[in-house]
Amino acid sequence: MNTSWRGGLLESVVLFRRGDGSSGANRGAAAFAGAGRKTRAADPERRQPRRPSPTLKSVPEADAACRNHPDRLGRAICRRCGQPICDACMIAAPVGFQCPQCVRSHTRRTRQNEGPYGGVRSADVNLTTIVLIAVNLAVWALIQATGGTASPWVSYLGLTPVGSCGAAEAGMYYPGALSPEVCAQLGGLWRAGAATGAVWQFATSLFTHISLIHLGCNLLTLWFLGPPLERALGRARFLILYFLSGLSGSAVIFWLSGAASTAIGASGAIFGLLAALLIISRKLKQDVRQILLWLGLNVLITVINLGSISWQGHLGGFLGGAAVTAILVYAPPRRRSRVQTAALLGYTAALAALTASRLLFL
Repeated sequence: MNTSWRGGLLESVVLFRRGDGSSGANRGAAAFAGAGRKTRAADPERRQPRRPSPTLKSVPEADAACRNHPDRLGRAICRRCGQPICDACMIAAPVGFQCPQCVRSHTRRTRQNEGPYGGVRSADVNLTTIVLIAVNLAVWALIQATGGTASPWVSYLGLTPVGSCGAAEAGMYYPGALSPEVCAQLGGLWRAGAATGAVWQFATSLFTHISLIHLGCNLLTLWFLGPPLERALGRARFLILYFLSGLSGSAVIFWLSGAASTAIGASGAIFGLLAALLIISRKLKQDVRQILLWLGLNVLITVINLGSISWQGHLGGFLGGAAVTAILVYAPPRRRSRVQTAALLGYTAALAALTASRLLFL
């Protein structure tokens, strides 16, 4: 008789006689089965060799050096990139080890660095605003150093829909001369506009100012609005908002302003930032009365000074900023980046088509 079976049977009888109730037979059966398992596990010929850990090197140490320290042998494999790493580079992970490069790369991609509406959080939310202010100040200084209102840079950088024919007197022009040929007959100096080749004016006009008061008001507003919006949107999305708002204002100017008039200033982009702050505050269910008061004050100033302020740029900038901000903050979280990219590209294409269609009516 097999000794393991005999031992199991004896143990079951003993358990039954101890008076454990109806469970005694079950316990005896469990002991019988357990005795059999112990005998099989104790058999050295049936014992399976232990598999090596997947993070340990499976090649001879002499054949692989650490990816960061060629003079050291790699004692483990990074679980992300599969490269050998030495003791100094081994960073413990939930399973195995990782190299420093993979840890840094994973940290950059984690959501802790992602803003509430996508994008990477800015390390310094003031930097972008400071750069924009510096560019505006540099252009203003250039204009002041080259004649102020009579500076040729005003007509070169400012947005003129068709073009202008400058007269001999400084700051004067012939409003009816809308072509180089007519301007030459009048003895004037032709300055090309956006429709006649100076397409850069759509963007450069956003940084052009003559009046110090105009410049100061725009830059002061930019200083207050820029950092909080960049904190919410991230640097790239903030710049997209700023420039698309300004370009939207330029498009409305191109459609609704006089053919020979010149529009300058960052007001279109500033009104776009106001619209962005209003929409984000509404989405977060915050009190927007102060924003509406600020916006209403700017609208009142625009209406009072219709002859000298481009209401077209203000209107276009506000509508453009509202559209861009709605795209950024209402995109679905799961496909946020794809939806934002597709919608912004579509908006830009529509804006370009709207601007180009103006040429059919000039």
